[in-house]
Amino acid sequence: MSVVEQYARAHIVTDADRVAEDTAVPVVLRYDPEEPRAVRVGLPDRREWTFPRTLLEQGLRAPTGTGEVRVWPCGRVQVVVEFHSAHGVSVVQFESKTLLRFLRRTYTATAQPVSR
Repeated sequence: MSVVEQYARAHIVTDADRVAEDTAVPVVLRYDPEEPRAVRVGLPDRREWTFPRTLLEQGLRAPTGTGEVRVWPCGRVQVVVEFHSAHGVSVVQFESKTLLRFLRRTYTATAQPVSR
């Protein structure tokens, strides 16, 4: 089984991370089958956030959160992920289809081959 890594574009929408509203930033989504319950999100010039994959799954449908990470749907086509740290809060907006594609790839990576 190999690591799933997907590059995506997202919008940072917090005042602290002021970026032009139409500017998307590169984000890296990672999943390692050795840690089947966790996903990672790497923001530009920031640490990589690790949190439960179920949090991302549930946040596509309804607001949810635990500890430093909160996820909720924003309309029909977007999802917001909020990261809390000692330095402040970063609010990142993704297209739902990007996160769904990533999650599907993680399910494929963890699927066990059928033995005969």
